[in-house]
Amino acid sequence: MLFLDETGLMLQPLVRRTWAPRGQRPVMYCWDRHDRLSVIAGLTLSSARHHVGLYFAIHDQNIKTHEVEEFIRDVRRQVRKPLIVVMDRLPAHRSAAKRLIEDGFEIEWLPGYAPDLNPTEALWSHTKYSDLANFVPDDTLDLEVEATGNLEDTQSDQTMLKSFFHAAELSI
Repeated sequence: MLFLDETGLMLQPLVRRTWAPRGQRPVMYCWDRHDRLSVIAGLTLSSARHHVGLYFAIHDQNIKTHEVEEFIRDVRRQVRKPLIVVMDRLPAHRSAAKRLIEDGFEIEWLPGYAPDLNPTEALWSHTKYSDLANFVPDDTLDLEVEATGNLEDTQSDQTMLKSFFHAAELSI
């Protein structure tokens, strides 16, 4: 199974908690720019249900049908097994699904207005509000390097990956 979702990462930091010397206001200096990156990720669950995989791709433009289709095909090449793709009904997902079904992919749709059922949402929450919290990038390249490093660290942490499924109340 492949659970799929996308998110955007902004140059503006997600401020969580910060500190400053007593009596002084904490200040985070950042550009007032609205550049962003789009990230598509998928969590795979092996048929033996003992291993969770994380695959991701970072783009400097919005993710559209072509990127969704290409990403799913790349994951299947890496997994080397048939995939059941689980995703929401974003227009880019629906149009990519039409093409993928013709090539033998099995698609399952998440119910509307239920992002909490997708374990990839917990990945985004962890990445944005924990790993990248208070991070002030200089530019999109700096943001991409930091995001890639954090996602690669998460890739190797099976306990963390399994926790995303537990957050979605899906048993492994």
